Amino acid sequence: MKYAFSTLGLPGTGLDRSAALAAHHGFDGLELRAHPEEPLHPGSPPAERTAGRRTLTAAGVRVLGVAGYAKVAAAGADEPVLAELRALVRLAADLEAPYVRVFPGGRDLPEAAADANAVRRLRAAAPFAERHGVRILLETHDSHRTGAAAARVLDRVGHSGAGALWDVLHTWLGGETPERSRQALAAHLGYVQVKDVASAQQLTPLGLGAGVLPLAEAVAQAVAATAGEGWLCWEYEKRWYPEAAELPGRLARGREQLGLLVAAAAPGGRPG
Repeated sequence: MKYAFSTLGLPGTGLDRSAALAAHHGFDGLELRAHPEEPLHPGSPPAERTAGRRTLTAAGVRVLGVAGYAKVAAAGADEPVLAELRALVRLAADLEAPYVRVFPGGRDLPEAAADANAVRRLRAAAPFAERHGVRILLETHDSHRTGAAAARVLDRVGHSGAGALWDVLHTWLGGETPERSRQALAAHLGYVQVKDVASAQQLTPLGLGAGVLPLAEAVAQAVAATAGEGWLCWEYEKRWYPEAAELPGRLARGREQLGLLVAAAAPGGRPG
């Protein structure tokens, strides 16, 4: 397995600093939050994209994914959403990232209407993504927080340019076991986001293993789904919870914990 963390845990931090932290602590990649608050986003000019890619390459760190904010199931016209998807795909391609993260965002709609929006837009955008060497991943989140809900959309999309990002917090909040999530998403899985929290009511991020999420089972299912060759990305939501401890001080232990969880999931492995 390969390991990344999200720059959501380092709000506004320069790419050189993020890359240095990843390299120092044994992370293979970064998931880049693609928002104007951050160094790179869909509005960044070509020179900044090139410079960013060079910075990351020099540190030996790759971009796992571009975490965008397009909402493919939301109400409204298709074209603004499709334009946002194309911009995110171009950014990912410029950074040589294999994935773009998108949200469902269909909470205000009936399930059938939200599904129809997501299917139609992902079907339209997936061939464009594939031509650019990128895969658009629908995160298990908000209106489609379980693996079953995300798979319901992706089964209908039926294109390799679209897949799933399994956020273990949201599938857990949706009442779905890691085994059920893996069964639903295995055919579509891009990568897995891990995190930890104190309870369903207390979502301030904690160090991995310090909370209540079933991380051992989720990682075991992720290893099984990817034959031990996938990505685990630690999404530490410091941007949304400024009272949380600073991420750099938790990276060493977090990387160690991920390695122990993967080792325990291997055949004959022992819990760490």
